[in-house]
Order: sequence, then C-alpha cells, then structure tokens
Amino acid sequence: MVGGIGFGVCLSFVALLVVGTYSAAAGLASAAGGAVGLAKGAVPALYQPLVQKWGTYCPALNPAMLAAQLYSESGWKTTAVSPVNAQGIAQFMPATWATHGIDGNGDGKRDIWDPADAIPSAASYDCELAKYVKDVPGDASDNMLASYNAGAYAVIKYNGVPPYAETQGYVKTIRSLEKSFAAPVGRVQPSQQAAGAIYYAQQKLGTPYLWGGEGTAEQGGRFDCSGLTQAAYQSVGITLPRVANDQYNAGPHPARNELLPGDLVFFSTDLGNSRAIHHVGLYVGGGYMINAPYTGAVIRFDKIDAPDYFGATRVTKDGAAALPTLKPGA
Repeated sequence: MVGGIGFGVCLSFVALLVVGTYSAAAGLASAAGGAVGLAKGAVPALYQPLVQKWGTYCPALNPAMLAAQLYSESGWKTTAVSPVNAQGIAQFMPATWATHGIDGNGDGKRDIWDPADAIPSAASYDCELAKYVKDVPGDASDNMLASYNAGAYAVIKYNGVPPYAETQGYVKTIRSLEKSFAAPVGRVQPSQQAAGAIYYAQQKLGTPYLWGGEGTAEQGGRFDCSGLTQAAYQSVGITLPRVANDQYNAGPHPARNELLPGDLVFFSTDLGNSRAIHHVGLYVGGGYMINAPYTGAVIRFDKIDAPDYFGATRVTKDGAAALPTLKPGA
C-alpha cells in the first residue's frame, strides 16, 4: 500500500523512547450475543447494518465473529469464486446454498451473490450448527465454528472441537480475527514486540521514500508506508500483509487516547471504511509516528493528528497469522 499524507515536518531531533510495563484489561467482552460491538470502520459501511443485525441471530454468534468469517472467506468481495466453486461474499457451495440459503431481504429470491441474502444465510447456517451441538461440552462458539469446518457429527463424536489440525486452526483463526473486528471493552493489552519494531523503523529514518518499496537491495533499501511497517514487524517475527488496509486487521483497535508505542496508525479517505485506508505509520508516543510519507520525502517523524486519521491497530502475532491470503480477484 502506498499513500500520501501531506502534513507534518521533518523533525530535527529523535525523541527518547522508553517502553515500560503497562497494565491492561482484556479486550473483548463475552463472546456471545450482541454484547460485542463492531470496531469503527472494520466492516465496510455497506454491510455493517447486516453484520450487526444478523450477528446477534443466536447466543453462540456475535457481529465481530460473523465479520471475521466473512472477511476470512472472501475479503468482502461479492464476486469471489474459490477454486472449488464456493461463491459470493459468504463463499457458499451451490449445494449448501440450495439447502441453507435464505431470502434475507424478503424480495422473494435467494441470491447467492447478493450480500443481503448471503450474510443472513451465513448467520442462519452458523446458528443451525450451534443448535446441533448445543449439548456438547466446551465453548459454544468454538463448537459452532468447529462444526462449520468439520461438521457437527465430528464435534459431537469428540465432545468438543475435534483433534483435526485444520479444524483447530480454523477455530483459532476466526477467534483471533474476531478481536480485530470487535470494539474493545476496556483497554487493549500491550504488544510484546513493539519496542523491536520501533527500533527497526528508527534505523530507517532519513531513507528516501519509494512507491512500492519493500527495503530490498535492488530498491536501495527504500520503503513506502506499508512496506516500512511490514518490515518493522517482520524484524520481530510477525508477518503482516503487504497493504495498509489489510494490516488494519492484524489485531485489536485501541482508542485514540489509549495508543501505545508500536501501534499502527491509519489514515483513510473514508472514515467509515477500513478498505479505504491509504496510509499507515508506526506510533512512537507523544502524538508522533515514524512513517514513509510520499514520493520526494524521507522516512521521518510526523504528527498523527490529521483530518483523515482513521484509527489504530495493536498488532498481535495471532492476529497477523489469522489474516487470510486472498488472491486478487478471488
């Protein structure tokens, strides 16, 4: 992701960064029902009312969990088609749709390509599975997600999430992504890798910006905005997606007054839509970030206060690992 925020001046000093020990409360409320709200802009505005409404369809489901499933399946692409012919924003197989698709918008049609039908159908299918496994011990939401991946029979047979690597990985992925789509309750836990990521970025101060730059030798070690943040977190063992609007989903979202050094800070042309993010920087404290601003500038400190400030993400290893690898046009 490349971007251009045309604000800020190059500072003539490097502030001393001290990353201490922070106390923090857990980020999510109960996993069940409507107690979990959606983080600002995490779901595209066009689909947010549907996700918010249908995400409370049963106690085992919540809006953030439904959003995580949809994002994992299609990246919000209504025309997505998988190699095995799963279709639409919810990636239903045609045979599954024939049995479980519902007319969510009441227009008399069940259209697999229409989010107004597909999103309600995804929630309805989740909750149907939850009913099948309601008497199985363990977390009701985990059992529901495991049923979605492996089938309700397997969950019943094993008295919980079955010992299949794929199924256990699927449950972990959705529960991790859920934290990125949920509006946090209380303070978000601090990152353990923040100091290392900032140290890496500090070493790049003064490096000229390069559109599409990832810091390779062929590029003269130059970066664009998301190339820099990707490399900074790669240096501490966390692999982020290449573009900024996907990096936004790599962890929970602290409020503006709860930012800590190491948080990614984002800027968007549409303050209600994370998919319109055009720039990212690495917060260092005191209202400043390290960022690669635009062509002709160098990696530098800039203030984060700007009209297009969108929000922040506290990167976690599990959150980054849960992000889907979506092929263009998939």
